[in-house]
Amino acid sequence: MNLFDTHCHLDKLDLAPFGDSFDTFMAAAFDAGVRRMLCVSIHPDRWAAMAELVAPYFTERTDRPQVWLSYGVHPTEDADYVTDAESLTRFIQSSVYASSIVAVGETGLDYFRSGVAERWQHDRFRAHIEAALALHKPLIIHTRAAAADTMAMLKEEQARDCGGVMHCFVEDWTTAKRALDLGFYLSFSGILTYKTAADLRETARKAPLDRILIETDAPYLAPVPHRGKSNTPIYVAHTAQVLADVRGESIDAVAFYTDDNARRWLNLSV
Repeated sequence: MNLFDTHCHLDKLDLAPFGDSFDTFMAAAFDAGVRRMLCVSIHPDRWAAMAELVAPYFTERTDRPQVWLSYGVHPTEDADYVTDAESLTRFIQSSVYASSIVAVGETGLDYFRSGVAERWQHDRFRAHIEAALALHKPLIIHTRAAAADTMAMLKEEQARDCGGVMHCFVEDWTTAKRALDLGFYLSFSGILTYKTAADLRETARKAPLDRILIETDAPYLAPVPHRGKSNTPIYVAHTAQVLADVRGESIDAVAFYTDDNARRWLNLSV
């Protein structure tokens, strides 16, 4: 079974259960069937340490997971940090790890705490879309309590031309359809396993097979039966199993097509 965790923050994992060893964790993930991971940046201040941590896993080997990177500034991180498309584009292009940076984000809109649209969030989001278009790389979209504005901006800024994914998708079928119509993928996290997520499971059941991804968002949003604990990419199998149950498929089938979808979405040759 080849599982692809399409969204995790490997620099934030609790490594205590693995003897505080990142390599021990990665070996355990491989043994659990996790063959590929996308490690997502949320702020430039953490970029260098994150990239250096996972750099040994950039090269393709058959005995351990392979990792790729996404660079961006999260919509709730550091309102004073000015993000412009030219700087984002230049940073990614000039990085020593440029060949492993396969997406832009995570980015988007989040009104959960503010309750209102924030001008700086809109400016930051537009900068990421512009950079993704310039780089011909897909976007990773975070949206919380802001679905209507998020979808409107993606359409207005021609994000269809670079494509992307609705990360940790929890919205209704109407929003799912709008994302799908823009050519975006839907990525389901451990939330899919929660007892209260019946509507989300129905959306996952209806989603087209070739647009579905799975993720952990580790160390956040651990799935049942680990809910409330620190999450890890190893637990992506629980989300895959629930997705299989909802859709009447085998977990091996889900692992196969979500891995295939992820590699196509990210334009990977492996």
